[in-house]
Amino acid sequence: MEQRRSVSETVLITGGSGGIGLALARLFVEHDHAVVLVARDAARLAEAARALDPPGTARVTAIAQDLSAPGAADALFRQLDAARIDPTIVVNNAGFGLHGSFARNSLDRERAMIQLNVTTLTEITKLALERMLRRGSGRILNVASTAAFQAGPFMAVYAATKAFVLSLTEAIANETRGSGVTVTALCPGPTATGFEARAELGGARLFKRGVQDADTVARRAYAGLMRGERLVIPGLRNKMLVQVLRVSPRSSVIEIVRRMQE
Repeated sequence: MEQRRSVSETVLITGGSGGIGLALARLFVEHDHAVVLVARDAARLAEAARALDPPGTARVTAIAQDLSAPGAADALFRQLDAARIDPTIVVNNAGFGLHGSFARNSLDRERAMIQLNVTTLTEITKLALERMLRRGSGRILNVASTAAFQAGPFMAVYAATKAFVLSLTEAIANETRGSGVTVTALCPGPTATGFEARAELGGARLFKRGVQDADTVARRAYAGLMRGERLVIPGLRNKMLVQVLRVSPRSSVIEIVRRMQE
């Protein structure tokens, strides 16, 4: 990775080669932030970086790395340190889901999901937060999901990982209150990002209606992050759904989710 000088506002975005991550990257570049994109697919990542970074501006750095590998967070921050990059904003967007029966799904894929959605996110959050607290400023956005608010039959591990992200983020937001650092959880509903294809959702009802586009979600996420909101749920329909879930019997909610996802 090329050496570059430190800048006052640098954003680290994982899962930055597409979907919500790339849409957020566009917004940050538009607002004159330097951006570091991290994703597994080197070719797709390079294409995204070229599209975001007009020749001569040097605002975008691309790091091709598989964040579902153990130790990925430490390796990423070693690269950042070597390049003298100290992110002032961190967006933990990388993640994936897997549709199907828990008993039959691939254990290896579920291990990788837990590593990426939970372990690597936690480690990146901690490594970034330590630096931000020393500096007395910074922002962290962790991407959870409306799936975080209830158990998810046929996406059991995914929903559990997102419940972890939401719980972790809200706790840290409380702990860091008054520190100059803000921590925000983003909980989008179904969003057109290619997630459903990778998750093998197929004909599930979940993505048949009320699907938002990545740019809309990113704009709401950006606004909430910059205001220091603890929780961002894009879209009135999703906000109403979450409120209904909170007051409804859990057994009824799980049955509804099952019908949406099986």
